[in-house]
Amino acid sequence: MAANTPRLLDQAREALRRKHYSLRTEESYVGWMKRYIRFHNKRHPAEMGTPEVEAFLTDLAVGQSVAASTQNQALSALLFLYAEVLQQPLEEPIHAARAKQPQRLPTVMTRREARSVLDAMTGVHQLMAKLLYGSGIRLMECVRLRVKDVDFALHQVVVRSGKGDKDRVTPLPDSLIAPLQEHLRRVKLTHDQDLRAGYGQVYLPYALERKYPNASQEWIWQYLFPSEGLSVDPRSGHQRRHHVDESGLQKAVKRAVQLAQIAKRVTCHTFRHSFATHLLEDGYDIRTVQELLGHSDVRTTMIYTHVLNRGGRGVRSPLDNER
Repeated sequence: MAANTPRLLDQAREALRRKHYSLRTEESYVGWMKRYIRFHNKRHPAEMGTPEVEAFLTDLAVGQSVAASTQNQALSALLFLYAEVLQQPLEEPIHAARAKQPQRLPTVMTRREARSVLDAMTGVHQLMAKLLYGSGIRLMECVRLRVKDVDFALHQVVVRSGKGDKDRVTPLPDSLIAPLQEHLRRVKLTHDQDLRAGYGQVYLPYALERKYPNASQEWIWQYLFPSEGLSVDPRSGHQRRHHVDESGLQKAVKRAVQLAQIAKRVTCHTFRHSFATHLLEDGYDIRTVQELLGHSDVRTTMIYTHVLNRGGRGVRSPLDNER
């Protein structure tokens, strides 16, 4: 290798950034590439191919019992490595043992349970959790919302580049309009202070920062839920105010569930499951709910129809039947 040739993983990072992959995906893909190389005793991937990829993926499924989604992510990372970094696309199909996709019903809270958890929360975390339940958005979709994505006049939230890189529109609860407007007034004061201090920039997706050099300081592009402090962007080196870390909301929900004494495994995603189920209970059709959730296939949304039935698919237990 020439002295000036970047290391393989540095080449991978450069390719991921050139393709506009998120920092989170970049870290994940590079991590899988490292594990693949170590699994094969640090052989260079250019010296390997389909058989070695199959062996690695089979070990994940059989030896480590990873979830199907985890194995799929590893496969995507390795396909990217060979096609985009090494310029050696794997032409043969991958015949690795596949991890089983579990068929599980989602955990859903009743309306009373959802309300009790929300009432046990305070401040910005409560506001975010109410958006999860009231708009049916995912955790990362919530923390990545920007000021321009909330339309108070049309009572809607626009989710940009959601799962599958799709945009969609979902309702903004009327009860959140006043609290969100008050929250934004406080965020605007912080942004104005940042600007006066010579900061005020925010990360912009794709090539927008080059196309609109001043947009990163504009109010509409700021995060709806910004972090308390400034941080250094690991890619550009600029000091910016990023969005809040999602772990804060996850911990707040966990504490609230304990305070509310809900005997269910409730996470941030449970609010989304409850949103969908309660809409179906209210008589909204499955296609409408599918669109609001951003599901590509209605079969994904159909799982909530099973939750609608009373215990045991709505069957009355013989113990409750009187002769």
